[in-house]
Amino acid sequence: MENLSTQPEKKETRKKTLTTLFTSLAFMAVIGLIVAFDFERIKTFISHAGIWGLVISVFVYAALGMTFIPSEPLTLLIGAMFGPWTAMIVSWIGNTLAAIVEYYIGKRIGSAANFLEKKEKLPFGLGKLPIDSPLFLIGGRAIPLYGAKAISVVAGVYHVPLYRYIWTTAVTIFFGSLMFSFGGFGLAKLFK
Repeated sequence: MENLSTQPEKKETRKKTLTTLFTSLAFMAVIGLIVAFDFERIKTFISHAGIWGLVISVFVYAALGMTFIPSEPLTLLIGAMFGPWTAMIVSWIGNTLAAIVEYYIGKRIGSAANFLEKKEKLPFGLGKLPIDSPLFLIGGRAIPLYGAKAISVVAGVYHVPLYRYIWTTAVTIFFGSLMFSFGGFGLAKLFK
């Protein structure tokens, strides 16, 4: 028989999870609409604002981290406008900040529905590794399309130590930022 004192705790946990989930979804929708309809305005602002445009870009990355909108177009844009090294640094800081936001969303959610069952099906033998393993955290972020966001949320849900999460995230984001920032710079040179 279930202890009556745990019922209010379960109810409170469920309420917290639902509140976090709905708040996150609403925020995702708002940010998604702003970026989708005002990307040209954002691009113009960043290019004309100089250093402040780059600072704002870091926060745009963090906001994009709460949506399913990829940040790669922003990295390509910054690479084309400011050069690859600047774009790499801004992208690295911004995407790491976005990953930390995703981690805390996962921490607030409190459970990842059936993740342990799905984990076993991950490629490259990742499913055999513990969730807090640096190899799992780095390898999982490298899975195209959903890997990075999924690993961030799952790391939060399973309370991976924050220091380990940040350094493994920073390593993978560094290489992604490097590729996309130099790619954006290369594309800009191609079209000039």
